Amino acid sequence: MQPMTPPPEQVSVSLPVGQAIERVKRVLFQPFDLGKWITIGFCAWLAYLGRGGFHGGYNFSSPHSGGAAAAREWVEQTRHYVAQNLIWIVPLAAILVLVGVAVWVLLLWLSSRGRFMFLHCVALDKAEVAVPWRKFAREANGLFWFRLGLGLLGLAGTLPLVAVMALVGWRVLDRGELSVGGIMELAGIGLMLALVAVVFWILGKLTTDFVVPIMFRRGAMCLPSWGVLLGLLAANPGRFLVYFIFQIILALAIFVLVLTAVLLTCCILGCVLMIPFLGTVLLLPILVFKRSYSLYYLAQYGEQFDVFRLQ
Repeated sequence: MQPMTPPPEQVSVSLPVGQAIERVKRVLFQPFDLGKWITIGFCAWLAYLGRGGFHGGYNFSSPHSGGAAAAREWVEQTRHYVAQNLIWIVPLAAILVLVGVAVWVLLLWLSSRGRFMFLHCVALDKAEVAVPWRKFAREANGLFWFRLGLGLLGLAGTLPLVAVMALVGWRVLDRGELSVGGIMELAGIGLMLALVAVVFWILGKLTTDFVVPIMFRRGAMCLPSWGVLLGLLAANPGRFLVYFIFQIILALAIFVLVLTAVLLTCCILGCVLMIPFLGTVLLLPILVFKRSYSLYYLAQYGEQFDVFRLQ
């Protein structure tokens, strides 16, 4: 049975802000317990595995850089080198791809467990690792398979576009000049890539913000929980659109807050935040706030969506 649509006055995007702040105070500061903070931080670290924290820099400049001609020369040299060394490049590339896929799958599995562990800690105000690891193993495995399928679907949607963009770029380099047609082609492909990225970002956010709490609350698997959410979305499209807009505003506010703190510490804080686990522990109040916000927003749609009632 689809959930009943609550009256408009019962659904607010601003009310959960204050509730989430109070939740942060209760979970992390009343009273402050370093052991509890680190335990919840570990669960949050697992939940956010593979979602950033590292920013690599690449330098493509060279002493003989000269625009398109230099780029064509570099491509030709690279192609010649690869052709001369296929005997070891192909096996090495295959090994690297397999290792990369294995690491990605492992991180996806661990973070799926972490999503439920972190939610357990925030919703129940408990600093536990073993209990939610065991209790939500079935649901976490279902979430893992769903996210794995979603990730593969995303690759299937983006890789052809990337390949086409590479071919267009090669044609541009081969001609030696960037024509209006080439610019339009690259812009069109870039727009399609952006649209695909937005679609999968929305799916991922809906899964994290709402499907996981529904699974947590009902002890249900991922696809049935998605069915419940789709019913809720169909009955309240405008409200969820406002939710996403407000989430963007919140994300910008949090970004400005963190950036200001980094600048005030002469970027020392920024370097510390890039350290695995330690960065997550330091950002734990923000992570608890973000997790709490979506939970309080969802709870406005009825008792069947309120994870805090499990306390």
